[in-house]
Amino acid sequence: MQKEFQLRVLPEIAGQPDQLRHYISKKERIPEVDIRHIDILKRSIDARQKQVIINLKVQVYINEDFEEIAIQLPEYPTVSNAEEVLVIGAGPAGLFAALRLIELGKKPVILERGKDVKARIVDLKGINVNHVVNEDSNYCFGEGGAGTYSDGKLYTRSKKRGDVNRILRLLVGFGAVKNILVEAHPHIGTNKLPGIIANMRECIKARGGEIHFNTRVIDFLLEGDSIRGVRTKDGTMFKASKVILATGHSARDIFRLLVQKGIEIELKPIAVGVRVEHAQQLIDQIQYSCEDRGPYLPPSPYSIVKQVDGRGVYSFCMCPGGVIAPCATSPGEIVTNGWSSSRRARSTANSGIVVELHPEDFKPFEKFGSLAGVEFQKMIEQRAWEVGGKTQTAPAQRLVDFVDGKVSGDLPKTSYAPGITTVELGEVLPDFIHSTLQKGFKAFDESMRGYLTNNAVVHAPETRTSSPVRIPRDRETLEHIQIKGLFPCGEGAGYAGGIVSAAIDGEKVANAAVFLAN
Repeated sequence: MQKEFQLRVLPEIAGQPDQLRHYISKKERIPEVDIRHIDILKRSIDARQKQVIINLKVQVYINEDFEEIAIQLPEYPTVSNAEEVLVIGAGPAGLFAALRLIELGKKPVILERGKDVKARIVDLKGINVNHVVNEDSNYCFGEGGAGTYSDGKLYTRSKKRGDVNRILRLLVGFGAVKNILVEAHPHIGTNKLPGIIANMRECIKARGGEIHFNTRVIDFLLEGDSIRGVRTKDGTMFKASKVILATGHSARDIFRLLVQKGIEIELKPIAVGVRVEHAQQLIDQIQYSCEDRGPYLPPSPYSIVKQVDGRGVYSFCMCPGGVIAPCATSPGEIVTNGWSSSRRARSTANSGIVVELHPEDFKPFEKFGSLAGVEFQKMIEQRAWEVGGKTQTAPAQRLVDFVDGKVSGDLPKTSYAPGITTVELGEVLPDFIHSTLQKGFKAFDESMRGYLTNNAVVHAPETRTSSPVRIPRDRETLEHIQIKGLFPCGEGAGYAGGIVSAAIDGEKVANAAVFLAN
């Protein structure tokens, strides 16, 4: 017999199988010897009170043996000779689109400007150690996209957009741990995700799909109002009547190409700010209301939103036990982001702290039309590079000094590998963003007492929170409204905001390309 229970237990009970069995036995009046297995279905942490509680949804096997059923991948057919669909970009949107195309009997041909997931490591070392940015292979570009080496967070609020559980189960089928099906805020980790991405690639190739690395698209082949293929940097023409455009939020050359070809794109509001690093122990103490979180609680995240002078100021891509990484995609700019390994074992916690922008903020850049957001980002990133010493050394400031507008006399070593240099960050950020962040950090401290400390360090800038453009598409067919056969997809097109939502959109667009497009 199986019974399902919702439980609220102490961390030490949730973290020890014997203790959990004893608790369920006593609470539900089931003889302990009769409990053969406890399957945890869902787990979340409630840290709103001083005593942290773990919420569990469990399936209890009573006098019945538990047999674990392996998650099976779909029966992917061989599509070597099937109709080809071009997929531009091998991030989560592109990869999941390609897998869905195979499932539906079409042959994906993926064109990825960057390198495969293993070869990317050399270029990540190049930016971290040698301050050299490869424009085609970096934290944003390459197999797996921006999420591969920037954390692998799987939490999404986009549950109305599609089947989140299907995406998570596919990831498990390709090698992710089953815990991602259980945790309220699932996370794979930068150290684990590359292997999963490689497994997806090998599946695509084994079923007859193609993947071309180091293949940057530089032109669209148009015939009237229809797309007929693309041309790459080496002059190769790839012909197809259906093209899925999944190039990510930093593919500025693609945005410019769309404008040059007269293909409509729209300015989309973004959020811009900084990345702040605290000691993980301090965040644990604030969030868990304890001196030491102990062995049964994970490093604590935080999520915080405040309204300051009519603008949202909020945490973004918070990385417990994580590292701040350099994420520039071109020489002459500095961009920061963050990541954590699967264990989140680092002694520091970091988060983007960003300010929402309004349409009127882009007026100084209105001559750039729909690319005004791109130019706004570039202005800040290039200014950071200039004042940081024209390397990947990031301008930085102690947190209280930032709030007080004071240059820090010294800076502690942080997790940002290229190094930091002391700068009053008002030199980097536009005045309205700078002042809003100063007020925002004070407001944060009212909710998280101890957050505003001069032991924390602010790194600038955090600019790539989302795509600065949206590529409009038909609500039904998901094709570009203006160009038949062109399917804008994922985060870069303005329809996703992370790995899972991008994967969902990739599948959705693949479905449309097969079933709805003419």
